[in-house]
Amino acid sequence: MANEALVTQLIRLADDHLILGHRLSEWCGHAPMLEEDLAMPNIALDLLGQARALYTYAGAVENKGRDEDAIAYNRIEREYTNLLLCERANGDFAHTMLRQLFFSLFMHNFWQAALSSSDETVAAIAGKAVKESDYHVRHTAQWVIRLGDGTEESAERTAQALRQLTPYLKELFEADDIALLCTDEKWLPNPAVLEAAWKDEVTQIFNQAKLLLPDYELGQSGGRQGRHTESMGYLLTELQFMQRSYPNMQW
Repeated sequence: MANEALVTQLIRLADDHLILGHRLSEWCGHAPMLEEDLAMPNIALDLLGQARALYTYAGAVENKGRDEDAIAYNRIEREYTNLLLCERANGDFAHTMLRQLFFSLFMHNFWQAALSSSDETVAAIAGKAVKESDYHVRHTAQWVIRLGDGTEESAERTAQALRQLTPYLKELFEADDIALLCTDEKWLPNPAVLEAAWKDEVTQIFNQAKLLLPDYELGQSGGRQGRHTESMGYLLTELQFMQRSYPNMQW
């Protein structure tokens, strides 16, 4: 039971990173400036690297012959357990930056807590990921501040993005029996205990961006149980195209 819980939680985290990384990759060639045409795909690659490490370890713990590719690509929509926030369509640039800030702040605190994991592999993954997430936070925070405290249009777009994303924030901190078992074993941190620090950090950034964090207690949920938004199916159609068209293809 304990190993099954660890596999489930590792795949949940990996799904978050794979799906959000795919979303960010959609900006390649479409960003508003050349620097972001490089920065966002680089963040996407960091997320993909973290997803690969988590999938690989999940496959090893599961010990059923599934590698990172099999877990990442050979599942149907209801078998993905990513946060709903991660599958949200990109929207405009303000929406993408704010979405990434919310997730990056959460994961930065998560990886910092995971550095003390009793599982050596998890601690090693966290050691690399925490450095990458630190950059993700700094980069996206600068943009949120710049857009929120910028022109009238950029401020309005940022405020609109905040209204659209608020219903998906509470799910970040949900902790079911699976998550709690992994916490009891000291493998992975409890998402719920990270909320206070996350809220403080968001508030500090929002003060500079002239934004207020709304009440997000009532929101959407279900991603961890495989219940997704309409956009998830379209995302998987693109993400899984090669594997579905040429099953078990070897490069």
